[in-house]
Parts: sequence; C-alpha cells; structure tokens
Amino acid sequence: MPPAAAASRRLPSALGLLLLLAAAPACSGAPAPAPGPPAAPSPGAPAAESPYWVDPGSKAARQVAAWEATGRNSDAQVLRRIADRPLTLWAPGGDPGPEIRRAAAGARATGRTLLLAAHNIPYRDCGQHPAGGAANARAYRNWIGAFADGIGKTGALVVLEPGALAHTLDGCTPADHHAERYRLLSEAVERLKRNPNTKVYLDAGDPASVKNPTDLVAPLTKAGLEHADGFAVNVSGFQPDAAARAYGARISERTGNRHFVIDTGRNGAGPLPGDGDRARCNPPGRALGTPPTDRTGDPLVDAYLWIKRPGDSDGTCHGGPPPGTWWPDHALGLARRATE
Repeated sequence: MPPAAAASRRLPSALGLLLLLAAAPACSGAPAPAPGPPAAPSPGAPAAESPYWVDPGSKAARQVAAWEATGRNSDAQVLRRIADRPLTLWAPGGDPGPEIRRAAAGARATGRTLLLAAHNIPYRDCGQHPAGGAANARAYRNWIGAFADGIGKTGALVVLEPGALAHTLDGCTPADHHAERYRLLSEAVERLKRNPNTKVYLDAGDPASVKNPTDLVAPLTKAGLEHADGFAVNVSGFQPDAAARAYGARISERTGNRHFVIDTGRNGAGPLPGDGDRARCNPPGRALGTPPTDRTGDPLVDAYLWIKRPGDSDGTCHGGPPPGTWWPDHALGLARRATE
C-alpha cells in the first residue's frame, strides 16, 4: 500500500482515539465538579441582566439626560450606575393606581418584574414628616385595594410597609394601635396575594433599629407572614450584606426558615460610626451596594434589591432636601464611591 494511502487509513483511527480521550473524563465515573454560587456583581460594574424592570423615566434617568444635555457627560456616566438599574417604586399616598399602572405597563412590555413598596399605613413614621399615612383603617383598605388593582396580573414584588413592625417595638407606635396595625398588614398580604403573580415581603427592620431580631417574630406572625413570600431587611439602612444576612437568618430560623430580601441600595461602605441622625439620615461618605439581582447564591436570600432609592433624601439633615426628594449631588456621591 502506498504511504499516502496508509496515512489516510490511519487518520480516522487517530481521530477516533482523540475523541475517546476527550470524552474519557465524563465517562470515568468521577462526578463533574458542581458549579459554585454566582458571584454578586460589584456596584460599579456594568448593569447585568436582571429579572427586574428598569424605569426609563426615573428621577435618576432624567438627571442623566439633563446632565448630558448640558455637557456634564462624565457625571452623567457615573450616575448611570443608578439610572440603569432597577429601583423600587414607592407608591404615592393619594391614588396609587395611575403610577402603578404606568410602571406595570412598562414591566410587562419588557417581560420584567415590577418592584414596589407600599408605605401608607395609618400613624406611619411616628408622626414625623412625611407622617400619617392613610387617615384611618378604612382609607388604608381602599388604598391597598387600589394598589393591588394597579398591579393586576403583572409580575411584581412588593415590600410591605417599611418600618411598620419595627415601630411597634420601639414605642414609636402607641400600643393601642398595634392590634389594628397587625390586622391591616395581614389583610394587605391577603389582598396582594390574590393577584396571581405578586410576591409580598413584610418589612422586618434592620440591625441598627432592632437590637434583638427575634423580638419581631410575634409581630411578623400577627401581620400575616405565613401567607406572605417572606420578609425584607435593611430597608433604607446601611448595614453591610453580611450583617443584614445574619440578622435575617435569626428571624428565619424562628419562622420556619422563611426567605427574605435585603436592601443593598446604600450599604456599600457600611454604616457611618455613631448613633442618631448623623448615622441614619443622609450619612456622608456612603456608597451603592450590591446591585439588584435574584442570583444571590444563598438559599435564604431571595434577592438583593435597591428598595430605598439611592439619591432620594432621608430628610433635612446634612444639608438634604425634604424626605423623598431627589438629591442629585448625593446620588452622584453614592455612585462615585461605589468603585473607590
């Protein structure tokens, strides 16, 4: 046989041997290594694919457009670390329907989940500004009904009444209002869960406001945790992920291993040392935390979310505007320090 012909006869055999060798590890009986949990994205990294809706008309997005129009392109690019990520919509206290329907339409159009916070319980915020919430129980029931109707069949995740349960422990909410508050929260959970695609997480404070997290077990139970999807921790807080997770885990182990979500919007640099308003209200030097994602790599933590919208003022402290007012320079600082 000519050498060329012999080589052509040997080539398929050699190729088959190589293919067998390449397949050998999978057939050897040794298990393939399990993939590790997904790494949490860094706050300054480009926005990754997320199941949550990004509002193109958010205050941060409008600020980016305004700065670009006036040539502040570098600052606008930094602020995109907020504008290009999903932020939780805090429904207005009057008629929440129109704003929720607007956002729900946007979420449906993009196939994403809408993030919402309901914050209108009577006697909200200890009587401080913006205080009061709904005028009475009947008004709150009507409001939460309109809130739920606005969501409809849209996929949504609702954080229910930040601060409401923590304030039953600290004396902020008078004892004679506790029973009504538990009843209204339980009814709100039930009403929201009638929607086929709505998840509900009752707020459960944070390590800075509740020293013993297990004190919240009874209030959470009375407020309908059994029928909710879980609870939320660190809302509007600055505790780092590990501290918030440990806090949530203590509640979880006393409530049948219920899952929770963590607010990471402003916890990238942790809390400001000290107590009082300096540490809680527009504390200087803070940074964005882990971007919103449901890929936490943690069986107890359903999501990291930006619930308190980064850049919205806590109040007229440290030179800030009234509570809830967009404060672009503060937002820029949070975004810029996220990569420092």
